[in-house]
Formats: sequence, C-alpha cells, structure tokens
Amino acid sequence: MTILEKTIQTIKKYSMLSTGDRILVALSGGPDSVCLLHILNKVKSDYNLLLYAIYVDHGLRPKETPGEVDFCRALCKSMGVQFEVKEINVNSSPLVKKSGKQGAARALRYKAIAETASELNADKIAVAHHKNDQAETILINLLRGSGMKGLTGISPVRKNIIRPLIDVGKEEIIDYLSNIREGYMVDSSNLGNAYLRNKIRAFIIPELKNLNPGIVETLNRTAEILTQENDYLEMAVTRTMIRLFSRKTESRIEMFLIPMETIPAVLLRRILRRTIAEITELKSLSLRNIEDIIELIKRGKSGDRIYLPNNLRAIRNYSLLVLTTELPSRLKTYSLKAGDDLLLRETGLVLKAQISDRQPDSDGKSIAVFDLARIYLPLTVRARKKGDFFFPAHFGKKKKLQDFFVDEKVPRDERDSVPLICSGDNIIWVVGYRPDDRYIPDKNTKEFLTITSRITMK
Repeated sequence: MTILEKTIQTIKKYSMLSTGDRILVALSGGPDSVCLLHILNKVKSDYNLLLYAIYVDHGLRPKETPGEVDFCRALCKSMGVQFEVKEINVNSSPLVKKSGKQGAARALRYKAIAETASELNADKIAVAHHKNDQAETILINLLRGSGMKGLTGISPVRKNIIRPLIDVGKEEIIDYLSNIREGYMVDSSNLGNAYLRNKIRAFIIPELKNLNPGIVETLNRTAEILTQENDYLEMAVTRTMIRLFSRKTESRIEMFLIPMETIPAVLLRRILRRTIAEITELKSLSLRNIEDIIELIKRGKSGDRIYLPNNLRAIRNYSLLVLTTELPSRLKTYSLKAGDDLLLRETGLVLKAQISDRQPDSDGKSIAVFDLARIYLPLTVRARKKGDFFFPAHFGKKKKLQDFFVDEKVPRDERDSVPLICSGDNIIWVVGYRPDDRYIPDKNTKEFLTITSRITMK
C-alpha cells in the first residue's frame, strides 16, 4: 500500500475530513510536514478542500529560520497555498520555568496555530505526527510513569486537530519525498541529544529494534489496543457517573456514597478524575491524592475530610461525598438582643435570646444558659480572631480558642463560621460546643439568659 493510500485510509477511518473543509497545515519545512502538505494537496480535490499553511518562528534558531521560511513560502507558492508566518518568543515566556523550553515552545506553538486558524476560519488544523513519533511518545510516557491514558499515545484526532500521517512510518515519508524529488529542511535541534525525545530516537529505539525489528509497529499496535480499552472504560465511567451525582455547581459536586463504596478502584479513580476536572485543575493532583479520596470513600467516617491542592476539599458526610473548591465562609458580625430571632446567613443558624427567672435545661451545645447579671446586652456574635481565648465550662482554666478547636477536631475550613457570642470583648459561648465557665449560673443567680441555636435553611 502506498503512502497516499495509507493516508486516505487513515482519513476515512477517523473521519478526519469533510467536504469543503478549510485546513491549516502546520509547516516547519521538515520532511514530515512537507510530506503532509503534498498529500493533502493531492486529496484536496476529492474533498474540495481549501488549504493554508503556517510556519511558527520560535525565536530559538535565528540563523536557520529565514532559510526555512523562504523554503516554506516557495513550496506553498508552487501549490497555490496561502502561507502565514507567526512569531513567538519562547525564551521570554513564563511557561519556560514551569514546563521547560520544549514544553513552553509546544504550548506557545499550538496557541499561535489555533489563533491563526481562528483568523482564517479554518475548520481543521493538520499536523504531521507519524508512527515513529507515536512510538517515541509511548516510550516517553512509559518512562514518566503514565497510566493507560498516557500509553495510548498521540490521538489521531483531538478536537479540531487531525494527524493524517499517524499510520505512516518515517522511512515511508523520506522515500516518498525522494521519489517525487522534493527537498526539505533539517532542524538542527533534532540532531542533538539534549532532549529526551532525541535520546529515545537516537539510542533507545535502535536498541529495541535489535530485540524486535518491528518495535515501532508493535508500540503503535499496543497504543491502538489501549486506546480502544481506554475508550471502553471511559464509556463505563460515563454510564456510572449518571447515577452518582446528587447535586452539582461550578465549585461543588455532591455524590452518593453507597454506590461508590462498591465500585472497583480502577473505575473509581477515573470517576474521581473526571469529576474533579469539572471544578478545578486536575494536573495539580497526584495519584496519592486520588487514593486518599478513595480511602475516605471506603473507610472514612462522617465528617472526615481531606485538604487537597487548589483549595479542593473532599468531605465525607452521612450519605454523600462532597468535592468542593468553595472558599470557606466567614461569619459576619451581628448584634443579639433579648427577644431576637437572629439569622446568621453564612451558616443557616438562628439564635434566640430570652430572659427568665427560672433556669431551663441546657446542653451547652444547642442551648446555653447564663447569669444575666454578669452579661452586658446587647451581645455580639462574630467569627474568631487572632488571640481569642475563653474558659470552657467545667474545664477549670483558660484555653486558647485555636487549641480548643484543634482538641474538638473542628475542621479548619469550618472554624471561621463557628459563631462566638460575646459580652463586650469576652466570649461567653462557642456555639455548638461549650459555654464559658465565668458566665454560667450558680446558686446566687436570679435572672437567666437562655440562648438557643437551631438550624434553618440558608
């Protein structure tokens, strides 16, 4: 089968082209992209295609770039293809520090190509990855410890990006250009061994070929099998997720716990990754983070939580797993007078203060009773602040509020929403936990102030 026939087969297999498509070809002047442009130029009449080409100048090889641009421009002119040049400055990009020079160059290159495609109203972007690139990518991902998704390699189609040469080998490309007597440029950065891909190309692949002459074919076939299996698992994940979601917003997802407790880990990992990706940046999470969430689902208790990167929190409730990036709410300051029904909007709590001459029952958590003679009205209801302390009832001594919260295992993302009721500057009640020993009634108390706390809808 000729290279043209293989490429046409690939185009049909993955439905890469539609009639009347406007295609922007990423053209570097190297053999791969030159071959791609030639092939697409041959099939353009079959699909009534309109072809464009773009050369991206990374600012990294100033001595070579002008010659490559001239070559690409002349090639496009000979085919009647509109040619564009875009300049990017890789060295000055902050991406270099985060992703390295090669990673930054790739990200900026695709961004420039996408912007040009938008300007030209192009339907597709064609890039010249081939079977050898696929084999190298699989080995790179294997060395980096990628899971199944990474070992599927380069996708033939990703959104509007197509790779018509993905089933063609490098030798076939060189032979094709030789047969049609077409020249090409050689990128000097591909000749050295500074980058991992170059090392794999120069050393690892040749050694593997000594063990298996068809290693490139083998790796490509493995990638295709893994792609099919990965797609099957993703479909299973989608079907499963439909019955898991209880509630969803842009920053909070609630999922039913009971079905998740019995889901195999191989599916649960994928479900969690897909779910988390809807509310935060997934790249910041490690496999260890995902395993910790699974541990919370399988063996956690109600109220347990995990603090993760990007302000993500996983919280186990009675029947739900909550994944949220919502910033913890901080209670505002309120004034509480006798007879009030005070709604604390941040927490959904309603406080009611009443004066009586009889001491009612209290539990110190939802109902607290105080000696009215020791209290200044109105009371202040506020959030914690640095340096807070009180004398927990029946504890016998002063305690820092921070230490009290730690001892009581109050989750740190809830501490700013715990209401503190104060008389003057002094805390008289940490609502939901403990009143202050200095203000509780004794045998000499004549008038009582009772404060109740109940939950209402926010």
